[in-house]
Amino acid sequence: MANNIYNPDVLNCIANLSNDEVFTPPELANKMLDLLPQELFRSPKTTFLDPFTKSGVFLREIVKRLDRGLEQQIPDRQERIDHILHKQVFGIACTELTSLLSRRSVYCSKFANGKYSISKFNTEEGNILYRNLKHTWVNGKCKYCGASQSVYDRGSEAEQYAYMFIHTDNPNKFFNNMKFDVIVGNPPYQLSDGGNAASAIPLYQLFVEQAIKIKPQYISVIIPARWYAGGRGLETFREMMLNDSRIMHLTDYSDSSECFPGVNIAGGVCYLLWNRNHNGECVVRNVIRNDVSTIRRSLSEYSIFVRSNTAINLIRKIQTRTFKSLSSIVYSSNPFGFRTYVRGEVNEFRGATKLITSEGFGYVKREEISKCKEAIDKYNVILTRAMSGGNKPGTDGRYQIIPTTMRVMFPNEICAETYICIGSFESQQEAKCLQSYLSTKFVRFFMLQAMTGIMINKESFQFVPLQDFSHPWTDEMLYKKYGLTDEEIAFIESMIRPME
Repeated sequence: MANNIYNPDVLNCIANLSNDEVFTPPELANKMLDLLPQELFRSPKTTFLDPFTKSGVFLREIVKRLDRGLEQQIPDRQERIDHILHKQVFGIACTELTSLLSRRSVYCSKFANGKYSISKFNTEEGNILYRNLKHTWVNGKCKYCGASQSVYDRGSEAEQYAYMFIHTDNPNKFFNNMKFDVIVGNPPYQLSDGGNAASAIPLYQLFVEQAIKIKPQYISVIIPARWYAGGRGLETFREMMLNDSRIMHLTDYSDSSECFPGVNIAGGVCYLLWNRNHNGECVVRNVIRNDVSTIRRSLSEYSIFVRSNTAINLIRKIQTRTFKSLSSIVYSSNPFGFRTYVRGEVNEFRGATKLITSEGFGYVKREEISKCKEAIDKYNVILTRAMSGGNKPGTDGRYQIIPTTMRVMFPNEICAETYICIGSFESQQEAKCLQSYLSTKFVRFFMLQAMTGIMINKESFQFVPLQDFSHPWTDEMLYKKYGLTDEEIAFIESMIRPME
């Protein structure tokens, strides 16, 4: 009877609580620890740091491995646990609450010097630290994390989210300049910037950069995959990561729920292993449901990271010597200089130009148009910048990769920043042929390879080949033109839904 009692791991339960605090399930933590050389867990000298611990799951699983690995060298169990907890395992908590939770997971007591702690320390913290730091404001922003002063300068009674590890110029100081062999964990991903509900600045790159500065032997972290294509605050980080030959392993999940059940992170997530002594290609592992694809390749082959191992071979195949990208005829964001909130005049007037907005259309004076004046009297195709349904697979594993709106824009019509503008044609027929091309699975598949968020921009089309738009295009025509095999066609069809 006792064998049938359901006794779940509490840290596995916590991992499913919220989209805001992404806790790591024990199974995932162990997959990341499996990447490390296992002899590290058989040495009494290896030091580990989780500088962004939340539930304490990484530290707990490290302790379990060290407990087994050091059994012969330190036979006495209590002596062994004391050595591990005092000399080898360290953490920096994200918040006061997670510091208590982490100590409870590792020491079996929220106070390291408490009655029930499995190893006695002289302080309540033990080796899992937390300080309620304040942001350092410069011109209304925190100089360390970019937090908005108007949002986070709110007194000591509220959580500041001034994370210890990144709010210092010297992260080594927290443990008296101790050298760490391994830094591992799951950093905070973002911080609200006071805008609408979806408006936030990324944070995880700051933790990775700080970890590299400490110069450990290994770093293993799990982070959102949006850095693959850059974006807000991530351009420098993307360039750094793609050109860092010390990244020796990267496991990619396009669907975040495969890592974090019930949690949707647009663009998916990845975990990686950085090795200070590695200098070469990276083992890239794609996980899509039960299918796993692994190849060794350079992360810097393209200006963005192409996550799919199968897709990168298709990109290489279509990029012949004469390849020219569709992005060459895509206008930059906000093509005519009108922000999303501009509506124009309600009533048409003499000499007016029609402005297409998210709420319909209005009218503006031609002299108010500050950009792309050469396109005003041409036919263009416009599509909404935000993808319908977001950048995530459906229950069938396929992506939509379609805008909410796609239409031909006529002469004397312009659009607000809500839309991307493509092409500049003399005839309506050419614009319609471009529209047919954009509707194909072929185009939307190659767009997907350049996107990790929900926003479409000029760079989203960098892998899409430019075509002759004197006639319409279908998938069958494109598959034939580029000589795709049945297997390659089946892969594209398995990834992209048809447009309705």
